Amino acid sequence: MDVRLKQFADAYAADEEKTAGQGDGRSSIHYPAVFLFIGDLIQDAVRPVMQINAQKWDNSAGVMYVEIAPEPTGEEQQARRANEARYEQEQNVNSMRTGQSTGSLEAQKITTFLSRPTVNDHSKKTQRPDWHHHFQKDGKHLLELNRTFRQAARRLAEFGRMYSSFDRLHVSVITRVDDPMNILVPEISLLARSILGQSFKSVQMDMYALIYEGDQEEQFGYASSAGVAFLKELEYIQRADYTLTAPLQRTEDGLAVMVQHSPSPLFELAYVLSDRNERGISVNGGMESSYDIICRISLLKNRQRLETGGESSFYGSDYNNNAFKNNVRNGEGNQGLVSAGFARVRRPDRAIALTVLEQFFYGIMKRMKHTTILGSREKFELLGLDEQRIDERVDMLVPNSSRLEDMNGLMTRTTSFSHLKSLSLREAEHALFEYGGERFFHDNYEQEMIKRIEQWDAGRELQANIAEMLRQHPHLHFYQLAEWTDESGEQSMWTDYHARTRDLMHTLESAQAELDEWYDSRADDLSFQRLPFMEKHNIRGLTRALIDTIYPRKLHILRLQTRLRLYRRFEEHLTAVHRDSMQQVKSMDTIGSNLQAAATDSIRTADDYIGQNIHDYYSRLTAEVMEEIEEKRGDGAFFEERSVGDVTLLLQQGASTLVERLMEVCRKELLASRSFTQTFEQELLNRANVTIEYENKQALSQEDLFKELYRTLEDRAVIHIRLLDYTHKHRYEEKYMFGNANGDFVRYAAGVDNTTRIYKTGFVHEDRTSGVEKLNLMGGFTIEDLIYYRNGKTYYDTYIANGYDFHA
Repeated sequence: MDVRLKQFADAYAADEEKTAGQGDGRSSIHYPAVFLFIGDLIQDAVRPVMQINAQKWDNSAGVMYVEIAPEPTGEEQQARRANEARYEQEQNVNSMRTGQSTGSLEAQKITTFLSRPTVNDHSKKTQRPDWHHHFQKDGKHLLELNRTFRQAARRLAEFGRMYSSFDRLHVSVITRVDDPMNILVPEISLLARSILGQSFKSVQMDMYALIYEGDQEEQFGYASSAGVAFLKELEYIQRADYTLTAPLQRTEDGLAVMVQHSPSPLFELAYVLSDRNERGISVNGGMESSYDIICRISLLKNRQRLETGGESSFYGSDYNNNAFKNNVRNGEGNQGLVSAGFARVRRPDRAIALTVLEQFFYGIMKRMKHTTILGSREKFELLGLDEQRIDERVDMLVPNSSRLEDMNGLMTRTTSFSHLKSLSLREAEHALFEYGGERFFHDNYEQEMIKRIEQWDAGRELQANIAEMLRQHPHLHFYQLAEWTDESGEQSMWTDYHARTRDLMHTLESAQAELDEWYDSRADDLSFQRLPFMEKHNIRGLTRALIDTIYPRKLHILRLQTRLRLYRRFEEHLTAVHRDSMQQVKSMDTIGSNLQAAATDSIRTADDYIGQNIHDYYSRLTAEVMEEIEEKRGDGAFFEERSVGDVTLLLQQGASTLVERLMEVCRKELLASRSFTQTFEQELLNRANVTIEYENKQALSQEDLFKELYRTLEDRAVIHIRLLDYTHKHRYEEKYMFGNANGDFVRYAAGVDNTTRIYKTGFVHEDRTSGVEKLNLMGGFTIEDLIYYRNGKTYYDTYIANGYDFHA
């Protein structure tokens, strides 16, 4: 259920970002783009980057993703397959909201595995240079990479109609600094540019070096040393005089073609992003936040410009890559490194979806529990246990009295009338029939009743009655059944049911006592016609009178006993009904607990400020929307087939079936309501003041809200790298906001920036209503300015002194 709830929340959040004018309008990129992932440690970034772009970019289906990784071992292959399966499951949800099928996304991704260097006892000491030597000696590597990049070029050509221009290609190279395979970054990047560039007038290639500092308990020495080694190489390849000439291209005949890089930095810009920010604090979202930054920078550099609907100068300048490059050059004239920070303020749509679903469920539960107070008589009638229905069952189970007439034809023993009239009725019956009368009654009545009652299924009949009751009375549910059949409940029917059983037992005892009295009475006291000197006539009269006196009473007692059996049978099945109903009640409670836990967890992961009052606000809003629907369609609207329908039937099919129906109705009838269609500013302001009376002067004003949002964005868009302030001489910053140019908050933020900014600001218009994002760019530093480099260099020097080699 947890997976399905996450998919439901993700789908709702994505739908809010899907279409311009109906949520968030997605941006488009202007030129084709390729994301090149190099190394084993970067594989976890591939799918997130693909998903972010698929969600944010309207023409993301034309983007290519190339992963170059070492050939996986058996365990690594299993782990990759598990990750692929997990992402494929998530992809099924993403495809519904982005319009891209899982197959089309797979067509955008190419994975190439390179064989690993030979492992020996000293392999770790030369692990990075071994990769370089192995790459140069193994011709298969270059053949495979040539084939991979040509395949990528062919697919880009097929995607060409998705772009406004096919003149330039944007390539983003992504790696982890501590990955030994990144020693191949220059060769692989240059090969990619040379082959892909054959289809374009120019290629703009950027480097994203990711630093992961979150797991340094065990593997910190070598990893830090490898990271320092790569940063040294990165600084070298970004020098203005860097050159590289190598036979990297291969023809179909295996001939080597030289590829040359003229003196200049290999990459347009090199970005260094860590999972710790400038303040040394772990970044919210960890490496996922860096993936967001990569995608946002890619869009900033390569976006298709739209009209903002306002004066563009008011919102700042467009991004200019050449100007930014010039401004981040260090004092020596070399290209400085760049980092970035990213923050978003938006409606917590996932938490909203799960909270509304939870409140919708509890609203359904509340309606199921609510009912008018009924007396025991009405309950008995609804369940088919009223006296009339019991009488009908007794009539069905016990033969009628017509068979008693046949007793007059029983053979009698020879005896005198004078003897018979002096006996009690019991003695007289024995004298006349011996045991014949008892056998007749047993065979024709008692045995027949037992036969019929054994064939009768009390449980099935009771369940049929309950099903009919629930069909005829939609306001009744298993909650009422559980209450009615609860021995200790206030609405229990057991008190009157047991009283009825006791009364029947008293009636049965009285009837038995009356029969015994008659049996003990004298035969001479019976009323029948006596004729003198007519012995046979008088015996027949006495016999008939005895049968008419005794056996109707026996039949009455049998009917009472049968009735008592029915009471006992139904008592057993009512206990089963209570057990089953309570199980359904518990299942509902479990579903409620799971929904509540999912909503609570989602709220907890939302920002403390942005996520405030979600439960209070949306519990009210959900209740209001449900009442509005009932005002239009009637009190039982949610239990109609076109809505939730029969909750009992759905629950019997499994909790997941019921939750699926609830999610479907919640999405279609509640979340689609106008009450939930609000800009993020309106929604947040309403939610912030949900617990405050209208007249209360402490209510949060829109200006106060905007001040808090602006501060929140700025505080959280802190640069994703920690620098040594005293060595960092040259710092250049630009800040960009992504959102709706016509939104109130965006206009407020632009006004603040216009009056207070000491840095360049810009704005990317997106037809979004669910929030805004801020991207801060900062560049001009060197590797010596990095605290990560300073800390790692100690380990690097130590490993070098102990015979380790990190460079080719």
